[in-house]
Amino acid sequence: MHGKQYQLSKSLFIRGLQCHKSLYLQKFQPELKEEVTPEKQRLFDSGSNVGLLAQQLFPGGVNVPYEGLSYTEQIERTQSLIQQGVDTIYEAAFSYQGVFVKCDILHLGSDGWAIYEVKSSAKVEEYQLNDVSLQHYVVSGTGLPVKKAFLVHINTKYIRHGDIEVDKLFAIIDATDITKEKRDFIKDELEKQLNMLDGDEPVIDIGAHCDNPFSCDFKSHCWSHIPSPSVFDYRGTGKPNSFQLYQKGIIRLEDVPSDMLGRRTKIQHEGMLYQKNHINVAALNKFLESFWYPLCFMDFETTFMVPVPMYDGMRPYQQVPFQFSVHVQQEPDGKLEHYEYLSDGVKNPQSEFIDRLLAVIPRDACIVTWNQGFEISRLREIATAFPDKRDIINHIINNIRDLMKPFQSMTVYNWQFNGSYSIKAVLPALVPELSYDDLEINNGGTASSAWVCLVQTNDAGEKETIRKQLLQYCHMDTLAMVRILEKMKEMAI
Repeated sequence: MHGKQYQLSKSLFIRGLQCHKSLYLQKFQPELKEEVTPEKQRLFDSGSNVGLLAQQLFPGGVNVPYEGLSYTEQIERTQSLIQQGVDTIYEAAFSYQGVFVKCDILHLGSDGWAIYEVKSSAKVEEYQLNDVSLQHYVVSGTGLPVKKAFLVHINTKYIRHGDIEVDKLFAIIDATDITKEKRDFIKDELEKQLNMLDGDEPVIDIGAHCDNPFSCDFKSHCWSHIPSPSVFDYRGTGKPNSFQLYQKGIIRLEDVPSDMLGRRTKIQHEGMLYQKNHINVAALNKFLESFWYPLCFMDFETTFMVPVPMYDGMRPYQQVPFQFSVHVQQEPDGKLEHYEYLSDGVKNPQSEFIDRLLAVIPRDACIVTWNQGFEISRLREIATAFPDKRDIINHIINNIRDLMKPFQSMTVYNWQFNGSYSIKAVLPALVPELSYDDLEINNGGTASSAWVCLVQTNDAGEKETIRKQLLQYCHMDTLAMVRILEKMKEMAI
C-alpha cells in the first residue's frame, strides 16, 4: 500500500495518464486549478443524467451512493449486496492496491459478472478504454470474477419517437479483450503514478499533452512563464508549429524568424508586435458589391451538446434551432426593422421556428450571417424535415452572404482581433461602443444551456429572466453585424 489508504481513483488515474504533474497538483495543490466554466459544468451535469438513464438498461438494481458514505462504507455496502445475491449494482465500489473505483453498472448475467462503463459521448475514445480497463483490473484484483467489460455510449443514429427507448439510445461496445490486453499497461502505469505521488513534484514542461484528451485545469499555472504575446498566439491555417519553436527556445514573437511566416501569419505577427492593421480595399469593395437590398441580418441559437433528445424527431446532439434574431434594412441608410422568435420549449420548435422566420424575411432579400455554414446546415435540416418548404428554404440559402469571410481571409485585419475572426473579437475592435461583456448570456454554449433551463424550470420569475437574457444576446448578434457592415463600408471608401 502506498501512503494513504486510497491514493487514486478513476478520474485521478486518467488525469495521471495525461500528465503526472497534473495528478500531483490535483492531489497536493488543488487550489491552483482554474475554476470550472459553465460549459464544463454543463457537460458534467449531462454526463450524470446519462448515467442515471443508462441504469434503465438493467432495471431494478441497487445503488451505492456517494453521499453520506465514506469510501470504506461504500466498499462494504457493495460487498454486502454481492453476498446477498443482488445481481445489479449501480455505482458499485471497490478498492485494490490503493486504487478506489466505482462502476457505473455491475451486472451478474448468465456469463458471470460484467462491468458497464457509461459515457455521454457519441463514440469510444482511448481514455474511456483506459477507464474501463482500470475498473476491470481493480475489481478482478479484489477476487470478484469479472467475465466481461463494456463501454456504453450514445447512439447518434437514434431518433426519438415517443418515450425514450433506452436500448436504442445507447450503443454497447464489448471491451473485454481490450481490457485484458491493457492489463499489464494498467498495472505498470499505476505503479508509476503511485511512486510519483510518494516523491517530489515531477518536472514536466508544457506540451501538446496540456490539451489532450482534455484541456488541463492547471494550464494557467503551468503556462505562467509564457509571455504575451508569444508564439502560442498565432491562429488559423498556416501558422508555425508553436511547440517546435518553444522547444528551440523561441517564445517571444519578436524572436520568430520572418522566413517562417506566411502571408496570414505575417499579418498577425505585425499586428501583435506593432499594432498594425491591414486592409485590402480592392478585395473589400469586391466583397461588398455582392450585397443588395433589402438586407436581412440573421442569426440562430440552437440546442447544443444535448445527449438525450428532447423532442420527437430529434437525434442525440442534434442542433435544433430554438431562437432567431433578424434585422431588416429595406434600402441604404433605411430604418432598421427588428424581428425575433424564442421558443417556449413545450414542443419541438422546428416547425414554429421556420414558419416565423419565413414570415419576416423579405422575398429575394440578401441574407447576411456570420459563419454561414452554421445557419445553412440548420436550414437544410429543417428542409429535410419539412419537404413542402424545401424550395423557399433553398431560395433563402442561395441568397446568404457570409460577413465573416473578409475577416477570415484577412482582407480586413485589426491588430486587436488577436488572430481571431470571431464576431466576439471583431465587434469590440471595430465598434467599441457595443459589447457582449455587459450581457449575462454572451456566447452560444451559455445560450443553449440557458434555454434548456428555461424549458425545465417551473419558476415563472426565472423563466422571464432567462427569456429576457436570451433575447438580448441574440439581438446583439444581428445588431453587431449591422454595425460591422457599416464600418466595412467606411473602410472601403
